[in-house]
Amino acid sequence: MLLLIDAGNTRVKWGVPSRDAWSLGVAVHWLHVGSVARDDVSTLPKTWQVLPVTRVIVSNVAGPGMKEALESSVRMAFGEAMAIEWFASQAQLAGVRNLYKNPAQLGCDRFASAIGAHALFSNRALIVATCGTATTVDAVTAAGDFIGGMILPGFGVMATSLALNTAQLPQIHSISEVATPFADNTTDAIIAGCIAAQTGAIERAVVRHRAQQGNVLCVMAGGAGAMLASYLAMPCEKVDNLVLIGLHVAASV
Repeated sequence: MLLLIDAGNTRVKWGVPSRDAWSLGVAVHWLHVGSVARDDVSTLPKTWQVLPVTRVIVSNVAGPGMKEALESSVRMAFGEAMAIEWFASQAQLAGVRNLYKNPAQLGCDRFASAIGAHALFSNRALIVATCGTATTVDAVTAAGDFIGGMILPGFGVMATSLALNTAQLPQIHSISEVATPFADNTTDAIIAGCIAAQTGAIERAVVRHRAQQGNVLCVMAGGAGAMLASYLAMPCEKVDNLVLIGLHVAASV
């Protein structure tokens, strides 16, 4: 049994996929899936120890402290002998060619997301937008070339930075939808502005990629992805656990 872990800046997601999902040519079927806040990693061994796991693959962008915490949790759940495979970006893997100047510098979560999206939507040019603590917007060709992308503050970070750096603006405590781009109160005006900034970056990326690649599909992932998708000016595909899907594809090659 394979345990996949996606350690991000805010949450740690994990999943156990069915063994034959990709061999059947369908998206991942999860036997078990879950997530915890990054400060609650110590609760994971109790959940994991009942699973007959034989292989562990981790994408970690949350730093060395998280790496140590995950190592400890895996050992507690499965014993000292359990090996951990730390997923890292490379020049080529699972049908995706990484065209970063330094392929290893690409965030491993972005590389995994590109692999997952390319596997789900093969032979399609893609913009892969992952909307979490940071929003990443990456371009992949139909042939699987990861061209590059952009990184901007995530929706929540944008809203919070306004409150922290501007004395008269309120703190935004939760992500909510607004009915109009021209709000009649300050809280909704901040939310509307952040939505416009996020979706504007994604739409601009689609337009630029479309000019080079023709028909382009936008793939939305991440905690704020579903909400932001409803404000886009073009159709998109919403995908949960895209990093985990990419890890599973990479593990299957």
